[in-house]
Amino acid sequence: MKRSKAYRAAAEQIDRNRLYSPAEAVALARKTSPAKFDPTVEVALRLGVDPRKADQMVRGTVNLPNGTGKTARVLVFATGDRAEEARAAGADYVGSDDLIERIQGGFLDFDAVVATPDLMGKVGRLGRILGPRGLMPNPKTGTVTPNVGKAVTDIKGGKIEFRVDRHGNLHFIIGKASFPDSALVENYAAAIDEILRLKPSAAKGRYLKKASITTTMGPSIPVDPAKTRGLAEDMEAGAG
Repeated sequence: MKRSKAYRAAAEQIDRNRLYSPAEAVALARKTSPAKFDPTVEVALRLGVDPRKADQMVRGTVNLPNGTGKTARVLVFATGDRAEEARAAGADYVGSDDLIERIQGGFLDFDAVVATPDLMGKVGRLGRILGPRGLMPNPKTGTVTPNVGKAVTDIKGGKIEFRVDRHGNLHFIIGKASFPDSALVENYAAAIDEILRLKPSAAKGRYLKKASITTTMGPSIPVDPAKTRGLAEDMEAGAG
């Protein structure tokens, strides 16, 4: 793959023979970002699980303490009072049959979907469209709920969803390159804590195998997957 001069210059600053601490990695990711816009900072993990087995699926949500740096566009399937509750909470699109028809017609200009339980029978028809994009509402992630107002508020406030793919990889965002290092480390720590909490009991051997941090269009920085505790304290020690 042909890389740009800016990308190659950024990649040369990364030592591929070492594993960086999360604090070192976020600082280096921000420093080496070749993008002229404010890029997203992303994390990729390789987990020691077999997602083909139901008892080793890792899926969940976490509220990033410093947000994601962008306001998610939220679509809500609800009617009556719950529809009004969703609108009051800031939902971008609210409806029922009308929204189902729009999505079937190709409308996908949203980042998250919430539905009340009574409408899931209808929403289920969109599985082939929303499922592959990770947008299908699910009770396990709090997106199938009668409390749509809270769900919208959480998503708008920095709630992210993650799910391991069939190869055991897991991706999520921790903010923007314009964030302070400390905010990115805090978001990383919050996500890692939740992923560790969700470790399947059936998973054997090492759970966090590999980790890396990158920015949009930037080079990947290898992170020490063993460093999962006391990250904020490590940050303060490094600053001191």
